[in-house]
Amino acid sequence: MSSPAILGVMTFCFLFFGYLGVPVPFALLCGVFVGASMADVSLAAIVQKIFDGVDNEALLAIPFFLLVGELMSSSNVIIRVANLSLALVGHIRGGLSQVVTVFSMMFSEMSGSTTADVAVISRALAGPMKKEGYGGPFIAAIVAAASTIAALVPPSITAVVYGAVGNVSIAGLFMAGVVPGLMIGLGLMIYCYFFGPVAARRPRASFGIVLRAGRDAVLPLMIPIILLGGILSGWFTPTEAGVVAAAWILIVIIPALNPKHLWQLPYDFCLAGLIFSLPLITIGAANAFGWMLAYLRGASVIAEWIVAIAGNDPHLIMLLMVLLFTVIGDFIEPVPTIIIFMPLVNQLTQAGDINPVHMGVVLIATLAFGLITPPYGLVLLMASKFVGVRFSQALRAALPIYVVFLITIVFCIYVPKVVLWLP
Repeated sequence: MSSPAILGVMTFCFLFFGYLGVPVPFALLCGVFVGASMADVSLAAIVQKIFDGVDNEALLAIPFFLLVGELMSSSNVIIRVANLSLALVGHIRGGLSQVVTVFSMMFSEMSGSTTADVAVISRALAGPMKKEGYGGPFIAAIVAAASTIAALVPPSITAVVYGAVGNVSIAGLFMAGVVPGLMIGLGLMIYCYFFGPVAARRPRASFGIVLRAGRDAVLPLMIPIILLGGILSGWFTPTEAGVVAAAWILIVIIPALNPKHLWQLPYDFCLAGLIFSLPLITIGAANAFGWMLAYLRGASVIAEWIVAIAGNDPHLIMLLMVLLFTVIGDFIEPVPTIIIFMPLVNQLTQAGDINPVHMGVVLIATLAFGLITPPYGLVLLMASKFVGVRFSQALRAALPIYVVFLITIVFCIYVPKVVLWLP
């Protein structure tokens, strides 16, 4: 059987079992094993590629970032950051919708996980928003959109995977993601101000209230400073920064702010390990799928098509990659997408003489956008379930927000100096 036919069968098996409800890693492995049997590739080689995918030291940063997010949310310390967000922007038109965005920008720099963000924000703010008259679909849409900021700003787990698999500087991706993340956050605040529901208007918090809220949140807000400062100064690698941040929570924050939670730490550690197992098995399965894609020359064929259209124009190459990843991101989560298509990304990065960090940030922003687009839209689907509205209703409310993401992505493509000035 020809290589395109085998790739077609692999893709069909993955999508078919995925839409039957089979978890993503097992649906991927089904496609890999079927394709390997047709291509006369030994099962031992496939198993080896699965283990090669997870045998990467850079991936050790992920469990520590997950542990940081889990400790902050389960110990209820994060409510202090929510109160600070409320004191800062709660009086602006749009009220709590503005708070959602600011809170997400702060919490994203602690968790690195979009799913953690959407769970924490929904739990903290969805109820109060309903009480103040916000519609359920709008709540789900703005919570989901704000949660995607975690895919861009440090310590983004998506950036860790991209850097580890693509041999790109993880610290560079962290720093380059700050400007796009802020752009999405500010864009959402502008959208809520002019086009969002007004709901209840709050009085402006006095300077004393803001000062007290800032004082209460100072210990949690040290985490982004530890992460960014340590990585920027070269004192820590991303993995070491995650260890130091987790130690800061365990030694300083929880004993000072919620000492009773110390008895629940074993549960937090077990839960963080369990959560880490989900992306880990997905990374292994996606690595095997990506290797089969490269073995069957699928990545080379797609790269040749794109180069035939775009030539060596870096802007056009990135626009076509954004189009491709937008379609793919509608069906597959960011982590497996990155691993499967990294050979293609590397070829096109070289063909267009594009800075690898620049390409990485553009594609990560595109995959973050895919988290709120149909038909899959994982983060939007989670937000709609947490809020208690139908996915179709949340999707309609999210459609105008797509403009914010599209403007950010185009800006990142055509103004690389602004994106790359930090790294």
